[in-house]
Amino acid sequence: MTATPGPKGSLLLGNLREFSQDMLGFFTRSARDYGDVVRLRLADRTAFLVNHPAHIETVLVRQHERFIKHRFFWSRVRALFGQGLVASEGAYWRQQRLLMQSSFNREHLARYTQIMVAEAEATLARWRDGELRDLHEEFTRLTLHIALRVFFSAEPTQRTLGLARAFTAAAEEIILRLRMPMPLPDWVPTAGNRRYLDAVRQLEAAVYAIIAERRRSPDVRRFKTERSDLLGALLAARDEAGRPLSDRQLRDEAITMLLAGHETTALALVWTWYLLARDPGAAQVLEAEARGVLGGRPAGAADLDALPYTRAVVQEGLRLYPPAYTIGREARAEVRLDGHSIPKGATVFMSPWVMHRDPRYYEEPEAFRPERWLGDAPAGLPRFAYFPFGGGARVCIGNTFALSELVLVMATIARQGRIYLTSDRAIAPRPLITLRPAEPINARFILRGSG
Repeated sequence: MTATPGPKGSLLLGNLREFSQDMLGFFTRSARDYGDVVRLRLADRTAFLVNHPAHIETVLVRQHERFIKHRFFWSRVRALFGQGLVASEGAYWRQQRLLMQSSFNREHLARYTQIMVAEAEATLARWRDGELRDLHEEFTRLTLHIALRVFFSAEPTQRTLGLARAFTAAAEEIILRLRMPMPLPDWVPTAGNRRYLDAVRQLEAAVYAIIAERRRSPDVRRFKTERSDLLGALLAARDEAGRPLSDRQLRDEAITMLLAGHETTALALVWTWYLLARDPGAAQVLEAEARGVLGGRPAGAADLDALPYTRAVVQEGLRLYPPAYTIGREARAEVRLDGHSIPKGATVFMSPWVMHRDPRYYEEPEAFRPERWLGDAPAGLPRFAYFPFGGGARVCIGNTFALSELVLVMATIARQGRIYLTSDRAIAPRPLITLRPAEPINARFILRGSG
């Protein structure tokens, strides 16, 4: 059995300080210095960073039954996500996944794309030529509107528009919890716990209001209708005993899908436009494709296959700035990875941020090169050299939905103008629950032909 190398760290905290202060840099250095399997110590917890596509495939696919979502993280966010799809396990997770899968089929996707494009067009109509905008704020608003309409058939209100701010507040507190050797339970009345639980209550209030309004609707049982959506599927569902989902179950899934369905997509748009604004040549190619395919009409589902460069731009943005920058699992039993022993109870980290920048698989890995995704080039990549949506049985349920949204929103904007940054300064990423910019990314949208 191979002795697994790794950074030594301090006597008491091990590698927790470096992990907490600069997770992306720490993971990158660890992979570079110690190889495909790196042993870490985070205070009293044993962890491993896995940096090879074959090993990642073992964890997520080949031996996935030997791993669960790592409890160190999910135990600290239970008040927020409850038993929602991203946090649940076992038979309950399989039941919920099957229940929600139908909401993401091809039939529904065609209708969803109309909402995506309509909201993107409404955003452009609100932007004034040359007006200063914060990209994160703007794209969060856009994707939140899309998620509310697609998943819940709900129109945005002042309460629902506060969801993004409440989630940001919760995310700030969650990352602080992960950096503490011994986080305190939620019931301890610290300032941080109070901020976290207040944010959770705001999210709950908005979601429960949406659920209550739908329950009052006369067609709550009509899932197979043109207005069918995720909430409709959940309300119509019955367990083996014929019982509907409880309000708490509805709340958990609604919060999970609402946050997962808008936050990561907004960040993908932010980072991709940030990269494009720093590469005028790529922006020109994108604009030419959008104008050539769409002309003066709105985009639609039928255009997705006709926008290969737009898709390549999206894929490259997700490569360099994957919103889900790390994935964690906990070993339920000992697992061997290329001679390395992963003991029961250990946490395994797999980082798209690290793998997507590995020079073994990407020429000029730090460079923004959308053309690397055109033609047959992607076929030469190992399966898990690129995994922005995870993989295996727990691959993101909305991955096709998200890619379609990203491509159509990108094309809609590029058809009408270009986004210009107000500064050439590089913006650092900030790894919270998702990969956010460390500061506002301010930009101006210039309409085509206006200078």
